[in-house]
Amino acid sequence: MLYSRDHYDMADLSDEMAAELGVLTTHIVRHVQALPHISRAHVYRIGDGAAHLHIWFFARPEGQAQLYGSWMPVWDDLLPEYPADVADADAEAVADALVTSYGGRRSATDEQMHV
Repeated sequence: MLYSRDHYDMADLSDEMAAELGVLTTHIVRHVQALPHISRAHVYRIGDGAAHLHIWFFARPEGQAQLYGSWMPVWDDLLPEYPADVADADAEAVADALVTSYGGRRSATDEQMHV
């Protein structure tokens, strides 16, 4: 998930912030799809009722063609659990690639990305 540090809704973003969101989202999708066992990264804006922008990224596993389209968040609840060691390694690979391609830094204390 990608979210703003300050409280914004999508319609509240300035043109500059909207452009940054588009570029950052594209970089994240590229890096998620570069993982060897991922076919596609789906991007969703989910979160009604609060002025805090949340962008969700769902990765469709390689060979899971039935997971096409808008039902990906539902499938995410039905699939076998994503092994923690694989999830951690994938998150680190995407975070490292994002720092290289986009900038920012990884916090040593909480392993969150700051861009």
